[in-house]
Amino acid sequence: MAPTTVGVLSPGDMGHSIGGVLRANGLRVVTHLGGRSERSRELAERAGMEDTAGLKELVREADLLLCVLVPAKARVVAADVALAIQATGADLLYADCNAIAPSSVRAIGDTILGAGGRFADVGIVGPPPRQPGTHFYASGPGAAAFAELSGFGLDVRVIGDEIGQASGLKMCYGALTKGLQALGTELLTAARLMGLEETLRAEQRESIPDVLAWLERSVPTMPPKAYRWVGEMEEIATCFADLGLTPNILTGAADVYRFVAATPIGTESPESRDPNRDLAGVVAALATALAEPATAR
Repeated sequence: MAPTTVGVLSPGDMGHSIGGVLRANGLRVVTHLGGRSERSRELAERAGMEDTAGLKELVREADLLLCVLVPAKARVVAADVALAIQATGADLLYADCNAIAPSSVRAIGDTILGAGGRFADVGIVGPPPRQPGTHFYASGPGAAAFAELSGFGLDVRVIGDEIGQASGLKMCYGALTKGLQALGTELLTAARLMGLEETLRAEQRESIPDVLAWLERSVPTMPPKAYRWVGEMEEIATCFADLGLTPNILTGAADVYRFVAATPIGTESPESRDPNRDLAGVVAALATALAEPATAR
């Protein structure tokens, strides 16, 4: 049976965009804003999402709950939702849409299933779905039920029956896109600090123009998201380590994003960032932050 009410935790940049798409396609969308920032409240209101009094009310009212958070909060929130499921006896489908390692999502799946809920592992590939192009890969026992959202504006692609498959795909994809952004940001900042930025960029434009063009499109919007990407890189590192591969490439990317998040441009929100700041502007800002005395950072 197709859902009529969908819950979203939480209405950040990705979450509120998903909620807005679902509501525009005929679903009632609810959330719980307890402890959330004023920005989250504004985004939820903009998307037409209804606030509930608490998690128990959210679990009772929603047929399906999408969890879209920073990776560090995924397990804590799942445990809270599991308690709410047990307290209410709700027949809830919980879709973990966080950028976390397969081992992490399997642990969350055990928590939700053990509480009597249903579970889908979902990996989101692409930007907030304000326009076509964002793919929701789903796996696990609840994947087919989650795929009902294909009729309400989301591009859902079921890829298997096992919890961890969708998250594993997300880990591999994010390792390339966000890993490459971290590497490109770091090397261009290093070149600027050595007085080689223009020479390097001229060589890149001549020998690897497609890579440079991709960095020019992607990096300017990265700084406000850097704080969220730290945890994602650490989860990818865990995923790779679990497979016997080196985690060090991704822990290094996490360090880059940790640095970016601590700079002035990293404290901006997606709404307040300078839309005219290009790749060169990001690199200049980061080089300036590195050149400041440690006490000023």
